[in-house]
Amino acid sequence: MAESTQRLFLEHALLPGGWARNVAVEVEGGAIRSVTPDASPDGCERIPGIVLPGLPNLHSHTFQRGMAGLAETRGPSGDSFWTWRQVMYRFLAHLTPEDVESIAAFAMMEMLEGGFTSLAEFHYLHHDRDGRPYAEIGEMAGRIAAAAALTGMGLTLLPVFYANGGFGGVSPNEGQRRFVCDVESFGRLLESSRRAAATLDDAKVGIAPHSLRAVTPETLAEVLRLVPEGPVHIHVAEQTKEVEDCLAWSGRRPVAWLLDHAPVDRRWCLVHATHLDADEVRRFASTGAVAGLCPLTEANLGDGTFSGPAFLDAGGAFGVGSDSNVEIAAPGELKQLEYSQRLARRGRNLLAEREGESTGRSLYGRALTGGAQALGRRVGAIAPGCRADLVALDAAHPDLAGLSGDRILDAYVFVTGRAAIDRVVVGGRTLVERGRHRDRDAIATRYVRTMARIRS
Repeated sequence: MAESTQRLFLEHALLPGGWARNVAVEVEGGAIRSVTPDASPDGCERIPGIVLPGLPNLHSHTFQRGMAGLAETRGPSGDSFWTWRQVMYRFLAHLTPEDVESIAAFAMMEMLEGGFTSLAEFHYLHHDRDGRPYAEIGEMAGRIAAAAALTGMGLTLLPVFYANGGFGGVSPNEGQRRFVCDVESFGRLLESSRRAAATLDDAKVGIAPHSLRAVTPETLAEVLRLVPEGPVHIHVAEQTKEVEDCLAWSGRRPVAWLLDHAPVDRRWCLVHATHLDADEVRRFASTGAVAGLCPLTEANLGDGTFSGPAFLDAGGAFGVGSDSNVEIAAPGELKQLEYSQRLARRGRNLLAEREGESTGRSLYGRALTGGAQALGRRVGAIAPGCRADLVALDAAHPDLAGLSGDRILDAYVFVTGRAAIDRVVVGGRTLVERGRHRDRDAIATRYVRTMARIRS
């Protein structure tokens, strides 16, 4: 065998066809070459516990991890996403490239410890504090790639095109000056991002028009031509004000306008898509695009509740992300997604489609498939051709005692959460053991220094 070949032995694992025991997994160059259940452990590295495919995180702004908790003071009136955004603008005004790398590394480390093994970073903090591009226009993208290299996080980098401050080409405001590009400079930023990603193993670069507020129809079409292949992510219909403003501008709701005017298909991820009417639900689901749901952030911001059961009934695909990173936990996002549906519809087990189906299994399986599609990477399954991204739960955890099969996933999602995570493997490399990242102390120390300076 080649020197890069590994043999892993999984005592109990979730495979695409179901649960299996004594699984030998051959890994070469970080990717799974073969999977053999009921195998011998001879010559293998043993991965103890209950092994799941690592969950993809399809939407994050890592720098926002540093402002978690800073927007939880009530204002004079009408606190909302829009008042939260003003806090975010004030926070990012202080950040240097070194700060962005430090915060991103800490957030990625927490993601790995929390059960996410690959990340789509929706990256829009591009320029210096005065709005001028850095000498290397992709300086900040390079910092995101450096954080991924340090932590071992699998990365899909999504440089964001952001040109306007509102529907109809409104000029950006001062708080947005670090985001803004024209199409020509964005092309150079995209190329710089590709160079940064090329330093990583198995990274992917896509594109992210920020929102219909931040582009015009003309610039949206131009930037899409820059990336004829690969992931396309966009924020859409997150808040009711956004829907109202889009109606005032175009006479159409945001998702309806996007489906009418853009080539939305399976490579697209419509992030949030919180406020849909019945026709938008049906049309969106039929495109094969992924709904990028961020339930913990959407709850934190008071955005609203996604039309979950209707979207699934229409055949829609979804994945989950950590967005503002106010709390980072893969099972926590899935639990909040189901609980939001229960609160809105006063029912239970609403995202399990069939009688007798485990809700935890349904949520986890759909988020694996939708997340992998949104990242444009071969992840999300313990199967040949996929990256060897694994999350091993502690089989001795009290809340897992006596459980088997899908009941394990129900307990993981709804009871134990990230406390059950023992080991995390990315591309065949063990990055987390006993729930702690191998470089936690150094990454956390750097983060603490960064935040102490910024907050002072």
